[in-house]
Amino acid sequence: MISLKPRRVLVILWSDIKDFSSILGAYLKGKRTAVAAVLVSFGIFLLVFSLYSLPWEAVSYASLLAGVFILVIGIIDFAGFYKRHIMLKKMENSITVTDYLFPTPKDLIEADYQHLIKMVDQNRTELINQKEKAFADMVDYYTTWAHQIKTPIAAMRLLLQSEQSETNSELLEQLFKVEQYVEMVLQYLRLENMSSDLVIKKHSLDDIVKQAVRKYSKLFISKKIKLNYTDLNYDVLTDEKWLVFVVEQILSNALKYTSAGEISIYMDDELPDTLVIEDTGIGIEKEDLPRVFEKGFTGYIGRADKKATGIGLFLCKQILNKLSHTIAIESEVGSGTKVKIGFDDAEIAAD
Repeated sequence: MISLKPRRVLVILWSDIKDFSSILGAYLKGKRTAVAAVLVSFGIFLLVFSLYSLPWEAVSYASLLAGVFILVIGIIDFAGFYKRHIMLKKMENSITVTDYLFPTPKDLIEADYQHLIKMVDQNRTELINQKEKAFADMVDYYTTWAHQIKTPIAAMRLLLQSEQSETNSELLEQLFKVEQYVEMVLQYLRLENMSSDLVIKKHSLDDIVKQAVRKYSKLFISKKIKLNYTDLNYDVLTDEKWLVFVVEQILSNALKYTSAGEISIYMDDELPDTLVIEDTGIGIEKEDLPRVFEKGFTGYIGRADKKATGIGLFLCKQILNKLSHTIAIESEVGSGTKVKIGFDDAEIAAD
């Protein structure tokens, strides 16, 4: 470790020298007119002295004095330029703050630029505030709508359950899907401020998974899909409501794309602390797997189905990230899909 310290110092020094050189180059580039004027003046100065055959000693002395004076002025001006550059670089870290102080302008043009920047920033702030207010109003409206729509859904369910018939059974199944879409809307709206809604504690994973299974029990029966469930015997540090929603979404996808066969739920033998939900459905194309968690991505199967929204797995990924859990999907077309949820990280992510 000791032998590396001089090398590290040299690297830092070399980096500082490169930065200083680039700043000096930028300064000289901006002063190229002044530099050209000084060089031309020196040329005229030397030409006049040579034409009048003045002693070179006097010429050299005058040139030296003029050169020293110009150098001192240049160093002072460059020091001010360097100081202003460093100050502006530091402002990059607080650029989102509207009440920042620019360096004192050197001339009228620079003052005009600073005034324009402040005007643009003021307009930007006003637009951001308007957009944030409009977004908050939209979220409030759709949240209210999602809660209010539950009342007629519950009323329709009661009406349909009052009379047993094949048509009513079909309508109840469709109503169940409507309710799921409404729940998805609510969770999507809550996602941005999810951390304020978290209640983290130890939960039995069996209880969480069984809640989701019970919700889809009628769909298992109507589609004649076999459920292979092995007791998980696992406690997880998580938020129950959000994790139940994730498991429900994965079960919903498994049931949607499995027309016949079975769905298995078990703990992975090879990966500890990992829940596996496996189906024998149509599977996912290999080229679609890297993008299944992207918002709005439906893939080849989803486009063929024409009913996929591309939101379910996106929500699952975002929720599990906030809970510091992981999710991965393994799939092969025609052979089914495995969804793996990892619970090995207990540190909860913040917004």
